[in-house]
Amino acid sequence: MGVLATIVELGSNDTVYGFVLLLHILSAIVGFGAVQFNGLYAQQARQRPGREGVAILQANWSVSKVAEIFIYLTFLFGVLLVLLSENYLIGFGDLWVSLSMLLYIVGIGLSHAILFPSVRKANALAEELSGSEGPPPGAQGPPPQVAQLEVLGKKIATTDMVLKLMLVAILFLMIWKPGYP
Repeated sequence: MGVLATIVELGSNDTVYGFVLLLHILSAIVGFGAVQFNGLYAQQARQRPGREGVAILQANWSVSKVAEIFIYLTFLFGVLLVLLSENYLIGFGDLWVSLSMLLYIVGIGLSHAILFPSVRKANALAEELSGSEGPPPGAQGPPPQVAQLEVLGKKIATTDMVLKLMLVAILFLMIWKPGYP
């Protein structure tokens, strides 16, 4: 609580609340904004076979890991905003707050359970393919990694779409605050 106490000493509750709100919005823009175009990066990587495509995937993964930190900070600053709410005008029991938090937690769960492992595996398969020197003698058809990448690509795309819809729902809740007086 030392950091929070220091922030509170900087000014009035309105100033502190406004500062935390600024951090909440900035972290949301940086975190969620950075991952919104991951599908476009994957598409660009598919269009560039070999090491060039793998480099795009690796760079995108690195940026996404940084964005993940800001996505977690968005939640933290949101919780602080509820705690700093003057006269408890905003509470964890408010419909728009509790639904937003639930959607966020489900989204984090989907990310960790399905999205991240699938992306890691797809990136490893792409790297494996880029290092191979073609099919072994007598082999017919594409390497088995190609079929695995197609399955993973569909899983990643579906999960990504669900997460994007959840983000839109959270934004709706944050803007219109259903159930708020």
